[in-house]
Amino acid sequence: MAGEVVAHAAEAAHHGVDLIPIVALLAAGTIAVPIFKRLGLGAVLGYLAAGLLLGPSGIGLISDPAAVLAAAELGVVLFLFIIGLEMEPSKLWALRRQIFGLGVIQVGLCGALLTGTGILLGFTPVVAFVFGMGFVLTSTAIVMQILGERGELATDGGQKMVSILLLEDLAIVPLLAVVALLAPSTGETDLLTRVVALGIAVGAIVLLIFVGRKIMNPFFALLAQARVREVMTAGALLVVLGAALLFQVSGLSMAMGAFLAGVLLSTSTFKHQLEADVEPFRGLLLGLFFLAVGMSLDLAVVWSNWQIIATSVVCYMLVKAIAIYVIARVLRSGHAEALERAVLMGQGGEFAFVLYTTAVATGLIDAPTNAIFTATVILSMVLTPFAIIGMRFLMPKTVQSMDGVETANGLSSKVLIIGFGRFGQIASQPLLALRHSVSIIDNDTDMIRAAAQIGFKVYYGDGTRLDILRAAGAGTADLILVCTNNKQQTTRIVELLAEAFPLAKVVARAFDRPHGIELVRAGADMQVRETFESALVFGSAAVTMLGATQEEADEVIEGVRSRDRQRFERQLAGEDWRNLSQLLISNAQEQARESGVSISQESAERAVSQTQSS
Repeated sequence: MAGEVVAHAAEAAHHGVDLIPIVALLAAGTIAVPIFKRLGLGAVLGYLAAGLLLGPSGIGLISDPAAVLAAAELGVVLFLFIIGLEMEPSKLWALRRQIFGLGVIQVGLCGALLTGTGILLGFTPVVAFVFGMGFVLTSTAIVMQILGERGELATDGGQKMVSILLLEDLAIVPLLAVVALLAPSTGETDLLTRVVALGIAVGAIVLLIFVGRKIMNPFFALLAQARVREVMTAGALLVVLGAALLFQVSGLSMAMGAFLAGVLLSTSTFKHQLEADVEPFRGLLLGLFFLAVGMSLDLAVVWSNWQIIATSVVCYMLVKAIAIYVIARVLRSGHAEALERAVLMGQGGEFAFVLYTTAVATGLIDAPTNAIFTATVILSMVLTPFAIIGMRFLMPKTVQSMDGVETANGLSSKVLIIGFGRFGQIASQPLLALRHSVSIIDNDTDMIRAAAQIGFKVYYGDGTRLDILRAAGAGTADLILVCTNNKQQTTRIVELLAEAFPLAKVVARAFDRPHGIELVRAGADMQVRETFESALVFGSAAVTMLGATQEEADEVIEGVRSRDRQRFERQLAGEDWRNLSQLLISNAQEQARESGVSISQESAERAVSQTQSS
């Protein structure tokens, strides 16, 4: 039966598009990535593993990974375009010392050390140079993906890594030129050809800058007048791919063309529209790129050359990581920042494939050597997520300075506030204004010192520890306010208070409705959702601006509060969710009719589903 299905699928493929590989790629990505992220291994490793499974070294469903990789490189192109959109010329100018200082130092030193490592491994100096300089080019896609997932792109350490990556991406251009110069010479014609090629490359850069500054903005303004979304999307893709094509035919990097186009449009009024149009394609194609890299790993080559490949992977990653760490420390980065940079940037990258392919085309290396080099780079990319996991055990634990901070010990006030962030600071003011006896604890020493500068006495203490709660006076307090901003932490504190100090009234800050229900069931006497009241004030101001009197606004807001209390009480009592939802839908439609508005069942259902979790 299975054979018949495959036969029918194959026959269908002859008469149309073969959807089997496409469906397999989509299925592999959507299944593998969530699993690997749940295991803490990251999305990149999920894509690589899925690609390895589908490729020639796995089940062989896709027999030509090179074709997929060629198409998937557009993901890197679009990725660098979006990075360029965020890199306004003023930002690039501000980062010039890091790009052309730190970046040049790292690329130069790592390149020299890796070339030496290749010579020690038995390669000729020229081949070792190609191998080492290819490995110097860190995977922009992997590092940027990880920094983006962590939200560290805007941090000082993240900006340094972005600067180095930009320099490495720029370095592919002179490296390709050097590889061409190292190729066997055939006379004066070669020199003339190279001069012409250099002129064409410079001309392409000048042309793109001219088009970006003079033509692109009027072009998008014209498209915007059409008010057709797909036309703007097509225009965005045209600019990105057009810039990439211009650089490709000029002998430059497609990714650098897209990056430069992004920089030129970074100050455009259409910047955010362009980013929104390109982002879906970028994410999909970047995932496809990692799938293709996984498929390109030829286990037969790895097996037949496993000794040299294993040695190369270990030596190159260690040498590069140590060099990066030393450079970072010499340039006065902290141990944690230097270690993180060394681990994140210790692998080879996608531009190495471009360099190695060019070296094969010019006759510097042969196909088997290229296979060894490519396998080494791919394995380094595969090992990076595991190296990041190992880094967590080597990272120094952050120790908070206790200078100017007192620990909670022997406190005895009528009111105890746990957590003194934005929420706790506001909640404390009415109590202090009425001269209630208040004790405050928090576990952030920086915040405690900042509070002291504006006249607040805050003690250091971890509210999730029962002994700290006793020392902070929870046993004698009449009222305890739990104002921490972590859901799990807040629930744990409420559970401890309810069990150990049942006579104290406990009021807790809730994140949303389900968390509020969780807190009440854990023992809180009252819960307040952190955004609920402010959102009501916001809504009241909105209807007032639209012409409602203050009395009408107050009546509407009180109605919202009343219905919210009813929903909360019903959910707290465990009423069947489907019956409750239907009741809310009916209430929403009735309320709309009273206001002279008619809404459909679908609209009411959508409104209810959005409010049930808020």
